[in-house]
Amino acid sequence: MSTTLEPLESLAPTLSVRQVLMLERVLAGEPEVVAGASQLDRAVRWVHVAEAADVGVMLSGGEMVLTTGVLLAGDDDKQAEYIRSLHRAEAAAVVLGLGRAFPAPPDVMRRAAERCGLPMVVLHRPFPFAELTEEVQARLVRRKFAAVSMSEAVRTALTGLITAGAPLQRMLDEIAHHSGCPVVVTNLAHRVLATGGERSAVEDVLRDWERIARQAGGSEGDGWIRAELGGRGERWGQIMLCGYRGDTATGRLLADRAAEALVLHRMLGGTSAHTWEEQSAQSLLTDLVSGVVPARQLLPRARAAGLPVNRRTFVPLVVRDGDPAELDRVLRLLGLPGIVAELADGATAVLLSLARDQDATVLTANFAARLSRTVVAAADPRTAWDDVPAGMREARHVADAVASGVLDLPPVVRLKDVHLRGLIRLLRDDPHVQSFAERELDGLLCGAGEDLLAVLRTYLATGRNKSRTAQLHHVSRPALYRRLEAIQGRLGVDLDDFEQAASVHIALLAHDAQQS
Repeated sequence: MSTTLEPLESLAPTLSVRQVLMLERVLAGEPEVVAGASQLDRAVRWVHVAEAADVGVMLSGGEMVLTTGVLLAGDDDKQAEYIRSLHRAEAAAVVLGLGRAFPAPPDVMRRAAERCGLPMVVLHRPFPFAELTEEVQARLVRRKFAAVSMSEAVRTALTGLITAGAPLQRMLDEIAHHSGCPVVVTNLAHRVLATGGERSAVEDVLRDWERIARQAGGSEGDGWIRAELGGRGERWGQIMLCGYRGDTATGRLLADRAAEALVLHRMLGGTSAHTWEEQSAQSLLTDLVSGVVPARQLLPRARAAGLPVNRRTFVPLVVRDGDPAELDRVLRLLGLPGIVAELADGATAVLLSLARDQDATVLTANFAARLSRTVVAAADPRTAWDDVPAGMREARHVADAVASGVLDLPPVVRLKDVHLRGLIRLLRDDPHVQSFAERELDGLLCGAGEDLLAVLRTYLATGRNKSRTAQLHHVSRPALYRRLEAIQGRLGVDLDDFEQAASVHIALLAHDAQQS
């Protein structure tokens, strides 16, 4: 759902001094800026025609004051005080029509305006001030109406997405569509939680995110518009319009509408800022594991997410049956920089980023020791970011290889620890391997053979230890012998023969890998 809007530049609820001076009727008066030229982007909230010497007390700020100065002529003190009073009232500018009172720009007023930073404009050709007042007021009214219409259009579009159950990414892309620039959502530490907009533009922003984050607490400028995210006295993040090309006031209005929608989206979706952090990490690590997105393109995202990437050693891990919240807590406890995200099939990916002088093996072992009832699969450390995706896939492969219950595992499992099981996992989708497994196990793959298959699996996994197998299946040794005889009869093999037992074992590993 999207709404076609007017050009962003036309929606500003105010005009700047510079824009007023470019109006056709003003140009006919031959305007000349004699002071405060650096302040011409000030917003003009209203135009006020006044000849009173004490006009400042009648203003509320943002007015462009038009005058002939008839009551100021011949009195330098009054002229200087007139400018100072406009400055105190925060007037946008003063426009002096040259004529009988002032045939040339008054030097006293010019110097006072320059000291105050108040734009002062003189008109060399007279024209009716009423015409200018009428035109500017009409333009301001139209712009305010257009800004309100834009605000409501954005609110309607975003509310429609929330009602439809749209994900956060869809919301941010819609906001980026209306703003015409990338949008970024961060937590209070300025770590990027989510982005929206054209991919190349977003990547440009993330590439320079460290500098942007350092300036995030400063004043808005150069199109960087932000709005706080939070509610009920709690502030948990902000949304930023990055490089907004329209008027700052309009951009702030748009950012406010976006912030309202995101807070509502979070509340109705039952999510939290922490959940958005998890989604951000999950997206990054999933892309790393899949290899669909080149590692070099993912580097700005990793850096913006708070992961140190310069001169680091990366340790890819995959934890079986691990709670992502617990893993994140352990990382913080040990002071290890890294990101955590849940993958499919009960696996959780962890990417550690260590200093080059830290011992990756020791720190990985310390991390694994803090976890209970989990399998930590690790790839060899990588010192180049481009090698991280291959490392993540290696760790995932190791975790998959031990998912079927390999016995006597070390605290941290590596590729060398999975041996034949790891090879079978790599070849499990090969049709020749599938045919081999079905042929070798044909007598046990249906009916009552399923119970015997479980006994066979335990018997081979224990190194053909009959006592241990009987104990694990809670049967007597004579009962186990009868089951082993039934297995051998169905398969037509002698399990005491090493080569035949090895063939059956390989087929069983392939069968289990295919089933998982």
